[in-house]
Parts: sequence; C-alpha cells; structure tokens
Amino acid sequence: MKSRISEALSDFFFEYETPRQVLVRNRRVAVVCRLIQLGVLAYIIGWVFIYEKGYQSTDTAVSSVFTKMKGVGYADVNGEQRVWDVADYVFPPQGDSSFVVMTNYIITEGQKMGMCPELPGKHNCSSDADCERGSFKRHMTGMCDNATKTCEVVAWCPVENDHNIPDPPLLMSAENYTLFIKNSVTFPIFDVTRSNLVEGIDATYISKCLHNPRDAPLCPIFRLGDIVKESGFNFETIAKVGGAIGIVLDWTCNFDVDVKHCKPIYNFHGLYGNPAETDKARASVGYNFRYAKHYMEDTVQKRTLLKVFGIRIDVIVQSLARKFDIIPTLTAIGSGVGIFGVATVVCDLVLLYLLPKRKFYKNMKFKYTDTHGQHDSESLGLVTSSVYYTDEAKARPGQDTARSNDPDSEAGSTETEISKK
Repeated sequence: MKSRISEALSDFFFEYETPRQVLVRNRRVAVVCRLIQLGVLAYIIGWVFIYEKGYQSTDTAVSSVFTKMKGVGYADVNGEQRVWDVADYVFPPQGDSSFVVMTNYIITEGQKMGMCPELPGKHNCSSDADCERGSFKRHMTGMCDNATKTCEVVAWCPVENDHNIPDPPLLMSAENYTLFIKNSVTFPIFDVTRSNLVEGIDATYISKCLHNPRDAPLCPIFRLGDIVKESGFNFETIAKVGGAIGIVLDWTCNFDVDVKHCKPIYNFHGLYGNPAETDKARASVGYNFRYAKHYMEDTVQKRTLLKVFGIRIDVIVQSLARKFDIIPTLTAIGSGVGIFGVATVVCDLVLLYLLPKRKFYKNMKFKYTDTHGQHDSESLGLVTSSVYYTDEAKARPGQDTARSNDPDSEAGSTETEISKK
C-alpha cells in the first residue's frame, strides 16, 4: 500500500502528460478551420478591441448642473399690457436642472372664498333637486342658480374658466429668452474633473457667443427658440399648450489622450408635445399647472390664479470615460484565445461524424484498449490506467520493428504487449 502511494506521488510530481495530436491532410476541413479562426480573430480585433474597446476600463461621472434664464416677456391681454421677467416666468426659480418656462397662461384675478355658480356646461340644473349637497369634485351647497342654471358651489370665486386657451400664445416673446447652462463632472476612478466651460470659454467669449451646432458647438448659452427648433418642434405650437424638451450633455471621453480633449456634446430631444402627433383625443395634451398669488384686500384674503402652459426643460448628463487598463486587456485576450477552440470542436465534429472516412479518423484519434487484457494486467499488479511509450519497444527483435514504428499500432504500447502475453 505504501509503495503504491509513493508511486502515485512520484507519477504526479515527475511525469508530464500531453494530448496526442493527429495531423489530418484534408483541404476542406483545413479551410473550414482557418475560416472559423479568421472569423474569431476578426471578432476579437474588430468588436472586442476596436468597437467595444475591451482594453480599457470605464467610469461614469458624478455631475452637477446649474441653469439661468434671461429675457423679458411682454403680453397684451384685452388692451392691458403686462411685463414678465425671470422671477415671473421660470418655475422653480432656483436654477435646477429641471424647470419650466411659461409661454402661455389663463389668469383669474380677484378670487375669494365664497359661494358662486359653476361654469355653464358643468353641473347644469333646473331645480335644487339636481344639485346634491356635498357631491362631485366641488362642494355643492344644494342650490341651483336661476341665472346660469348651474349648481352653486363653495369655492374660490369667481370660478376659473379655462375652456379657451389663448391662441396665439400670450408670451411668444419667450422665443428670444436665453438659457445659460453650467455643468461640472467628476470621474472618481480616474480622478478627473471637467466643466463645460472648457479651455477658451472665458467671460469675454460667453458675453458674445450663442450656441450653434456648427459654428459655436461649445457655447453654453442657448436661445429658447433654437432649442425648440433643434428638438424638432414648432415654437408656436408647443408654446400654446406646453411640452417637454431634454437637453443632453454627452461626456464621452478617452483619457488615453490629453484631458483637454474631453469636451461635452449637446443634443436636443423632444420628450412630449410633438406637433406631428395627430391623435386629438389623447388624454393629456401639452404641459400645464396652476399656481396662485395670495394677497389681502380690505381684510379679505384674495388670490390671483394662473393656469400656466410652458416648456419643461430637463438638462440630462450622460457620461462614459475610458482609459487603458492591463486587467481588462488580458481578460479580453484570454477570452478570445478560448474562443479559438470553437474551430477545433467544429472540425472534430466534421471529421468524426460527417466525412465518408469518419471511422478511419476516429481510429486515428482515439486509442482503444482491451478490457480483458487490462484485467490480466491488474492481476499481475501492473498499472494500466495510462498508455506509455517506452524504449522497450524499440529494443525488440527485428520482426516487430515495422509495427513499433507506427505509433497507432499495438506495438510500442506496454499495456498491449502485456495483454497479449
């Protein structure tokens, strides 16, 4: 038992096993093998390294966005002129990455809490019996107003009438508002910080520039009308009922070159409010919301209610930075080398199962042993788990020389010779 353990350990540490290779001279199989290998090589070089850049590690940025609108709007409503500045038409005013620019509105002034009739067409009635007290969206008093033939409600009076949206929009002058975007990004893995105010973008340049995709692609000041146009919308259409536009700052950087080449690319996308949509029956059209300005008049609380139609702007930052790294490079190479084994598997399937001489190739590829001979060898205490080529076969008489020269013949195999005895 001890000798067997010692022999097993000796074989493990001092013997080397290698698979036997069979050289097949078959042009069709060889061409198939080389074509598969060529395809794998093209995949590794073209897709993994060139397109996917598998030799680089990646990182995404931590980002901050600051915005500022400028411009003054003018509106003429029933002969009354109004001036709207940034404090009036931007919501919220803090300069967030998502905000709304008012382009149209419906105003209801002098509202106060009380009881008043509903709008014609809503909760019509002919008697008090048609007005159920406390029902519907508004709190009804249970009374029917004889003048309007609508139910009386407890609400901010007079009730807002938003049936008719002003057309053309009241703030068409918003087309000339300007938007300033300031963005800072940090790539923590590569310890790189960049701003959209890149080299050459200073106070003098900003005071004169206006963003243009061709002439001034890095200028951070945008005209609202140009933003709407670049997103594919018509300004008058979107200004009437509102909509949403996304401004995407794309930071795709390669830090294998100088950091100064890492610059943002601005893209504009219409999110909703597209004038090309022809479905007039869709549930919600455009973008709007309400807000109120409260005040006191003769000790009575009143408010001015505005239904605001506007363009919602979302500034979105997307980023991807790359830099050479030895670990993903070795990983990509290793996986590519492993894929080369596909050629061997396919060619073996062709040789062993599809070609007319598949039995011949199978005999050449696999070495078979005699089970009875193996049993006899084991009874003699010999190890027969592996086939060994020894110098003993070379020293045999001349009659076995021809057979021993053929590695596929039975001669030269210690196991086979013992089996014959």
